[in-house]
Amino acid sequence: MMNRSPKISIVIPAYNAAVYIGETLASVFAQTLEEYEVIVINDGSPDTEAFERVLDPYGDRIRYFKQENRGASAARNTGLRAARGEFIAFLDADDLWLPNYLEEQIRFIREHDVDLICADAVVFSDSTVDDRSYMETLMTGTAPTGKVTFIGLLSAEQSLITSGVVARRKSIFEVGLFDEDLRNAQDFDLWVRLARHGARMAYQRRVLLRYRSHDDSLSGSAVNMHRRELRVYDKIEQSYNLTPAERTEVIPAIRKRRALLEFELGKLYLAQGDFVGARECFHKACNQRKSWKAEVALLFSRIAPRLMQTIYLRRLRTAYAK
Repeated sequence: MMNRSPKISIVIPAYNAAVYIGETLASVFAQTLEEYEVIVINDGSPDTEAFERVLDPYGDRIRYFKQENRGASAARNTGLRAARGEFIAFLDADDLWLPNYLEEQIRFIREHDVDLICADAVVFSDSTVDDRSYMETLMTGTAPTGKVTFIGLLSAEQSLITSGVVARRKSIFEVGLFDEDLRNAQDFDLWVRLARHGARMAYQRRVLLRYRSHDDSLSGSAVNMHRRELRVYDKIEQSYNLTPAERTEVIPAIRKRRALLEFELGKLYLAQGDFVGARECFHKACNQRKSWKAEVALLFSRIAPRLMQTIYLRRLRTAYAK
């Protein structure tokens, strides 16, 4: 039966997740802490019939909402507005929690008096085993310790795994929920707003979940992800009323991150054979921040783009083969 007075509301947005949702829900219902409700939001998924067949055995153990496709931001906001718990635990429909996930996260929040906590994860895909820790190997800079900060997030020296986040519901509503105009990077946008608002945010260095990585590093979705992260930086510069002191720290951090994102976008366009797009991105990267790599990439994208594409794709194939 559904918990009528839950401590935690688990919010699971879903789109094309019928193949994963059963295993994800099994990881939820295996939790050692049981004071929770499960809210599943079907965001206009084309696999709804198969998805609902998987949900059917759970009956009244979940609260199920169905809406037209409006993106993960809108789906999560639907769940947030329906939530009754003091805490929100976000979980993507293809990720998995270890059995002690909720218990350890709530214990950490209570003991350290924070508003948001993010756990570490092992990263896996259908073709790889669980052998990488997200915080140790996939984040920029050194492994994270202590609190999460506004500048740390802006610079990408810190990042949060949405499926590893548990936060106070009150804090999320104070900053206005997810931005539904952002179809991607909306979680990054929310974490940045929470940090600047003064929310106390910290890392839980224990590995408590399995984070599924999809092999789409050269796809259009990867391009869109970078483009939408750049939109968040546009939003920060244009709509945040930054103080002069903040600007001296924030603007250089944004320029550095913009340069890296434009450089990575240039490589994606190069791999896809869009040499004009690649040159434009490498040029923007050079304008944001001086870098010999960006300057060399810009030069060769002008004089020998096909050769550059061949070399880059060969390096990618070698990296994937390891």
